[in-house]
Amino acid sequence: MSSVIEQKKQIVGEIADKFKASASTVVVDYRGLTVAEVTELRKQLREAGVEFKVYKNTLTRRAAEAAELSGLNEFLTGPNAVAFSTEDVVAPAKIINDFAKKHDALEIKAGVIEGTVATAEDVKALAELPSREGLLSMLLSVLQAPIRNLALAAKAVADQKEEQGA
Repeated sequence: MSSVIEQKKQIVGEIADKFKASASTVVVDYRGLTVAEVTELRKQLREAGVEFKVYKNTLTRRAAEAAELSGLNEFLTGPNAVAFSTEDVVAPAKIINDFAKKHDALEIKAGVIEGTVATAEDVKALAELPSREGLLSMLLSVLQAPIRNLALAAKAVADQKEEQGA
């Protein structure tokens, strides 16, 4: 009996470590998905470096409390799967949100974004953000706009002076 308890303590510790180490975590209800659909979701997540696991809710609740994320406990009912990402904050939310749009059975319940418990709406809002490269290109275009406008104004003045001189 004590070996079973030790195993469970070890699993709780493992889950708590994953909560602490992950940049973002997403909890989903996968009820109604076929095995093929879950396999496809796991494949997409694995390619992005996201770990997707199913744990018992009691063990996940204890791990959430150990990781000081007790606000997550209210979402841990029914069959749940948890996606952990240690590197990319947006990747699990984006992949799961896109998959949920195609498969109505997948439901985002909650998440943890950089140590803060987030609602399903927060996770979906995070998923709708453009990629890092997209955001950088937007920033670059905003930074270039004043210089571009100055160059256009200088060219217009030069053209006007040239017409007056001719």
